[in-house]
Amino acid sequence: MTRSIRPLVAGNWKMNGLKADLAIAAEVAKGYDAGLKASVDLAICPPATLLFTATSGLIGSRIATGGQDCSVNLSGAFTGEVSAEMLADAGATFCIVGHSERRTLHGESNATVQAKAMAARQALLVPIVCVGETQGEREAGKALAVVRKQLKGSVPEGLDAASLVVAYEPVWAIGTGLTPTAADVAEMHASIRADLARIMGKQAAAGVRLLYGGSVKPSNAADLMNVANVDGALVGGASLKAADFLAIAKACA
Repeated sequence: MTRSIRPLVAGNWKMNGLKADLAIAAEVAKGYDAGLKASVDLAICPPATLLFTATSGLIGSRIATGGQDCSVNLSGAFTGEVSAEMLADAGATFCIVGHSERRTLHGESNATVQAKAMAARQALLVPIVCVGETQGEREAGKALAVVRKQLKGSVPEGLDAASLVVAYEPVWAIGTGLTPTAADVAEMHASIRADLARIMGKQAAAGVRLLYGGSVKPSNAADLMNVANVDGALVGGASLKAADFLAIAKACA
């Protein structure tokens, strides 16, 4: 952890959740006690269909909500798209952009991710910019270079620490149960911090929250959150279980 940075644990529900599953969010809110509130921020990113209802149900809990993606366009004839302004109107604070599933399954380039991050900022949302290498890229010794290129192409210029979150999610660790070693995570997060300093200046980069994501669960959260420059977690499957999500938050606290 970075002592000067308040950690963030964000849950990415992905394409999971119906109205009945909002009970999960309510259970998280119930367990988000004064001790946790004093030491860690929480956010839940449900499907767009649940965003407004989830946000309404979490009023007073100090748990933020976010979108899982947004359009590069502000509005217009783009059937099926959801704009950043719409997410903000539904109560979102954050927006995930550039998740590996978007990059891989939808062919999103760094330029597209950057445009989405800019759209999020224009709507006063904080983009959570995701970066990460494939297993082949890591085995080839290219992990740092791949992530450096993603950061350079995906992070808009002119942001400050309060208007950006970066999540490192090694593609090969997402949903597989595999995680990199603490040393690998430390090396990558230190590299990300240094790369951000070149993009946005050393002072701003020093305050950006760097999240780790990829098979984070209660059993490994404490080890991961104790790594230098890890300022929280972007949680996938474990965020769909209130007890697990809260346990990860406690590891940060």
